[in-house]
Amino acid sequence: MNVADSYRFCQKMATNTAKNFYYSFRGLPANQFRAMCVLYSYMRTCDDIGDDESVPIEKRQALLAEWDRVAHLILESDELIDGSPSHAENDAWNNGLCVLPALREMVAQYKIPHQYFYDVIEGVQRDLQHPNDDDSLTVRHQSFDELSEYCYLVAGVVGLCCIHIWGIEDDRALELAVDCGKAFQLTNIMRDLAEDADSGRLYLPAEDLERFGYSPEQLQRHEINDAFRALMQFQADRAEHYYDQAQQLFDYISPTGRPILSAMIRIYRGLLNEIVRRDYDVFSKRISLPTWRKLIIAADAVIRRRFVRKAAS
Repeated sequence: MNVADSYRFCQKMATNTAKNFYYSFRGLPANQFRAMCVLYSYMRTCDDIGDDESVPIEKRQALLAEWDRVAHLILESDELIDGSPSHAENDAWNNGLCVLPALREMVAQYKIPHQYFYDVIEGVQRDLQHPNDDDSLTVRHQSFDELSEYCYLVAGVVGLCCIHIWGIEDDRALELAVDCGKAFQLTNIMRDLAEDADSGRLYLPAEDLERFGYSPEQLQRHEINDAFRALMQFQADRAEHYYDQAQQLFDYISPTGRPILSAMIRIYRGLLNEIVRRDYDVFSKRISLPTWRKLIIAADAVIRRRFVRKAAS
């Protein structure tokens, strides 16, 4: 696939699967919009390779290791990668191959450090390191420091890639972008607590469970009690701290990137507020914002971008 076709493929993937974030992307200048579609498509490919439960874990681990090799090759050399016949049946892999030509050009254009793209693969690989042989929950992280490292790999580096595309005006943006990604990931962990537990995964740190006296077995039973609410309030307060930190990011990125950052924070912080409003009941139904609300937020990002463009002209 040539570069132009690769960009078109990424835009189509973002249109079909990024949902409301796609409309937020539309608030960016054309070249940054295309870059965000490529970034999204690469990240989605990494997740899809790791999440495909129709493929045995050992096979997914091998695929991710090979995907890491391919990512190194495409970013560190002048070679383009042809599809491997042994993976011809794997849709995620084939989609990823279509993303690579645009990825290489985009990464070079915005001077994004290559390590970020390898770190994301490492984050997905970590999700496959503790398969369950029984019905017990696997506690992935013993401490918040361990969880923070995981948040960096799966979300912080995404924030770093984004601000390179949007434009960095001060290096202080780098740490704040990681804080923003951490706030998003902590929100995801709280929202997906029941789904992850039903799949045998628990991302909350063991030290927090012990602190509030809430056990993995209680989580498996979807128990809501005072200990659970205290545990979840602690997590919500922690996420709010990182959202507050991320507010400083607006001062250190280009004005063209501020509307989409605002839209993303409003959507994710809205999810956190909804979790709190429901008294931390993440078991009865999956928590989400109404589509109309997300579309209003996305539309606001587009309008703000147009205002910024007119003010600059």
